[in-house]
Amino acid sequence: MSAPERIPPGSVTPGVAPAALLAEGELTVRGRIREASNAALFCTVALDGQEASCIYKPIAGERPLWDFPDGTLAEREVAAYEVSEATGWGLVPPTVLRDGPYGEGMVQLWVEETPQAELLALVDGEEAGPGWKAIGFAEVGEGRTALLVHADDERLRRLSVLDAVINNADRKGGHLLPTSEGQLYGIDHGVTFNVENKLRTLLWGWAGEPLTPDAMGVLKVLRDVLGDGGTLGIRLAGLITAAELAATRARVEALLTSGKHPEPGGEWPAIPWPPV
Repeated sequence: MSAPERIPPGSVTPGVAPAALLAEGELTVRGRIREASNAALFCTVALDGQEASCIYKPIAGERPLWDFPDGTLAEREVAAYEVSEATGWGLVPPTVLRDGPYGEGMVQLWVEETPQAELLALVDGEEAGPGWKAIGFAEVGEGRTALLVHADDERLRRLSVLDAVINNADRKGGHLLPTSEGQLYGIDHGVTFNVENKLRTLLWGWAGEPLTPDAMGVLKVLRDVLGDGGTLGIRLAGLITAAELAATRARVEALLTSGKHPEPGGEWPAIPWPPV
């Protein structure tokens, strides 16, 4: 029997759809990611001679969150993928909800990041240099502070819009995965879609600036597909609560009305901790 063909992380292999592979393939646990706060298992999934690496997060391994009492982390992760797909930007790796060795959970295609891609930096001075956007000042030890900046990168800008739509409460630097093919993925979307404003992110560099025409066009598409009978609204209705879906629609409408990137509201810490 020949070895199965490997699917490069984050890519689409002819003859197999990644979502179908993740949903229907044989899931084999290879190890545990111990630094994860909830159960996260490194797995392989194989179907019809194709194989890929993936992450499996069983619902049974989730810790309850007082400020996210409804639904599950796994369902919100899948909902974030569905919104990403509706944008056409492909910012979240293929993600499905399925049964696995430890019960139902989220399964997401493993993405191998490119460590050389510099998206965040600490710099001396009070202003970000060309090609960078300021986030805020951070303590770096011995009473010193430095300016934390992120790249002025269109991929990050799109991700900041997605985060505003899904109300991401935990966009850390470690959740940004650039690939050698030039794609950027965001991961770990379990704390999203809350009805209250909980946007916490490192991507505040465009706060208050006008949204790009590209983003405005995508938001109009989201408004349509989130509406009554819209394809995305139907998908999300099975993953988040009716109130959370209504709040998502309201956030899209608010972004279209303002035409600007959101700014920190002040009632909630704007930057997640730890930031990276």
